[in-house]
Amino acid sequence: MNIGELRERWGDSLLTVLTVLIVIMMFVVAPLQALGLFEFQVFELLLALFLVAGVFLMSGSAFAMVAMLTALAMIVAGAILRLHAPSILDLNLFAGAWLLVGVTMAVTVARATFAPGRVTYHRVIGAILLYFTVAVIFAALYTFIGTLVPTAFSGMKIADSPTLASQLIYFSFATLTTTGYGDVAPLHPIARSLCNVEAIFGQLYPATLLARLVTLELAHRDRDS
Repeated sequence: MNIGELRERWGDSLLTVLTVLIVIMMFVVAPLQALGLFEFQVFELLLALFLVAGVFLMSGSAFAMVAMLTALAMIVAGAILRLHAPSILDLNLFAGAWLLVGVTMAVTVARATFAPGRVTYHRVIGAILLYFTVAVIFAALYTFIGTLVPTAFSGMKIADSPTLASQLIYFSFATLTTTGYGDVAPLHPIARSLCNVEAIFGQLYPATLLARLVTLELAHRDRDS
């Protein structure tokens, strides 16, 4: 069975699998890693491998393959550098890798979720995955801003530490959902601009998503009737 046949057979199911993987990474592994449990850093790398493989399988494009392999190489290089001498370089490598993974996954998932056809359970889960992916993309962008301008955020220092991933995820979701508790705030103009964009997306996406899914389901029913 070739990749095309695998994608045709398991494409929708992969949306749910990838969602489970990213949920475990963000809401289980990242907090446990912040508690100083080193073994979860290794677990995070393994989950990243499965995530990269899943995105490539779902996309099947040469661009996705190059992007995923590049991201994987950056993650491995960052992990090696972190073991030897933690620095800003490995932070930027990790951020660049997750930006590549996030953008590639967002494009791949959006195509699969909003393609013509019946709105299945897996496609609804895929829409949730796209929402999570946007939070990952902005977390990577916040990392870049924080490494370039150490005072870009109040209440959050962008430094190589086990707690950073958990802090970035927390801040990104607080911005995306506009819950903003006030413990972390953007100070730099570019950081504020990124926060504005993420907050606007977080408000517009649910309404746009609902309208699109309803339109797809009605179009599918019209074709069947």
